[in-house]
Amino acid sequence: MNPIVVIPARMAARRLPGKPLAQIGGEPMIVRVWRQAVAAGIGPVAVAAGDVEIAEAVTAAGGLAVLTDPDLPSGSDRVLAALAALDPAGRHDAVINLQGDMPFVAPSVIAGCANLLAREGGCDIATAVAVEADPADRTNPDVVKAILALPPGASDGRALYFTRSTLYGDGPVWRHVGLYGYRRDALLRFNAAPPSPLERRENLEQLRALELGLTLWAAIIDVAPLSVDTPADLAAARAEASRLSETRLPESSSS
Repeated sequence: MNPIVVIPARMAARRLPGKPLAQIGGEPMIVRVWRQAVAAGIGPVAVAAGDVEIAEAVTAAGGLAVLTDPDLPSGSDRVLAALAALDPAGRHDAVINLQGDMPFVAPSVIAGCANLLAREGGCDIATAVAVEADPADRTNPDVVKAILALPPGASDGRALYFTRSTLYGDGPVWRHVGLYGYRRDALLRFNAAPPSPLERRENLEQLRALELGLTLWAAIIDVAPLSVDTPADLAAARAEASRLSETRLPESSSS
């Protein structure tokens, strides 16, 4: 398998406009995400930028950016547009679609998504889940829950459904993490299809893939990475960057 990581980003986010260039610990958020993807070491990394200023920030940091049509309707459209420019011959048979709003996503999570896709021959799309962080997650419609076919002791499993609804029972609630590893033909098939009925009902595009008959698998990770969607999330990300910076400072010598 020959994967490529593509990070779609645009300035016109509904809840937090301009967030790709929001400063977190002294650098734009999109640059932090790009650095984490490079550190995963699974293949080339490109940012599919919907705006010139995003592309300029990435290239100034030494990264690769492809300028895409700002009017494209979705991140997957932006990923495919970047792929058409970067790899028209289709040498990369796997594509990791990494959201540009997870500035602290662990490189191991990105690599784990690619490894799951390579390991499970019947997997069309790989993603990740983490156990609920709080009991309130069960009833929070902003927390997307994954229902998995998960044998005891397994570290990954086939995804049967995703929902924003409340889940009951004694089992764990798996919180979905928004990154996807696609086999390239699965990405093309997914993107060519119109939004599905369940997708429109739940406002979850991964349900389109399930309705198309594509098979999704999810790897279990320890903690869901912070996703920056609101001003409050941005404040939390800045606080986390400050905390990480302080832990890395060398101890000052006493006089």
